[in-house]
Amino acid sequence: MTTNEYQVTGMTCGHCEMSVREEVGQIPGVEDIQVSAQTGFLAVTGAADIDDAQVLAAVEEAGYSAVRAS
Repeated sequence: MTTNEYQVTGMTCGHCEMSVREEVGQIPGVEDIQVSAQTGFLAVTGAADIDDAQVLAAVEEAGYSAVRAS
């Protein structure tokens, strides 16, 4: 299992979290998604490496912006 962490900006509520979860969940190989509007934290877990570009594009599709957390 590999987990990538991101900082998302623009989320303010549970609906925001749900939108991000739905978009990121469409990425092949994603097995778990943890997202918090309160902290802007997003963790994406998969059996193999998940492409950062796909995650960032999915977050953008949901209406928010994100950067990979170091």
